Amino acid sequence: MSTFPGSPRLLKGAIIGLDPFNPLASIVIFQYNPDTLTRTLRPQTSGGNADRGEALRLKGPPEETIKLDVEIDATDQLEQPSFPATVMGISPALAGLEMLLYPKSALTITNEVLMAAGVIEIIPPEAPLTLFVWGPTRVVPVRLTDLSITEEAFDTLLNPIRAKVSLGLRVLTYQDLGLPSAGGALFMAHQIVKEVIATIGSVANVAGTASVSFSASVSIGG
Repeated sequence: MSTFPGSPRLLKGAIIGLDPFNPLASIVIFQYNPDTLTRTLRPQTSGGNADRGEALRLKGPPEETIKLDVEIDATDQLEQPSFPATVMGISPALAGLEMLLYPKSALTITNEVLMAAGVIEIIPPEAPLTLFVWGPTRVVPVRLTDLSITEEAFDTLLNPIRAKVSLGLRVLTYQDLGLPSAGGALFMAHQIVKEVIATIGSVANVAGTASVSFSASVSIGG
């Protein structure tokens, strides 16, 4: 689809799973940015049984959830034609998202071998650190909580070639990951950026209000 040549270059949102053992397995760049993104923030307060004078205290950053719908379509790649769409449709993109929910097969097999050998303590595998990237000022660690895939069209080998994906994400904070960790540091950087943006907005609002008040005073005085 052609675009106006003077239009600004649009950044692509993405979900990236940082797995040192397989760094390319879970990098999903959105083919089309979703039109809407729903964020819900729930404050972490001291609760209903807080002592007098403690009602305004916060236990930590708010619990934030994100919901968005993403469309994936291999029509253009099939017209070119382009690999891997001609062989697997959009299965690689879907698999990249799904792999964020699977323990790694090698570790699962290793744990099974250790159990069979009589090793009592088996450490559950960890999911890769997952980042939700939505522009330069919003890069946050998340946990994928919901993944709903509606496959809408298929090629001759029954590979999906068009799908709608509904994603539910929970933002992970430094309380979840620890401030010294990479994920905790990323969230803190995100919070600092948000504080700066809020300050800029407040200064602009105050300046605008003062300007309006001054203009009104001059008009009345004149």
